Amino acid sequence: MPKKEKRRAPMPLSGAGLIRFFEEEIHGIKVKPVYVVIASLMLILSVILAHLLTGI
Repeated sequence: MPKKEKRRAPMPLSGAGLIRFFEEEIHGIKVKPVYVVIASLMLILSVILAHLLTGI
């Protein structure tokens, strides 16, 4: 007897053979979104501060 297939939601036709990203588990660095926002704000502030200090 064949194995039962999992029921999946149909993909939109515009998928055109692309993999569904939520089925793949990527092993690598996992960073919380809060840390990314804080780091980007710190970078923005440091660039503004550098511009103010150099007078450009």
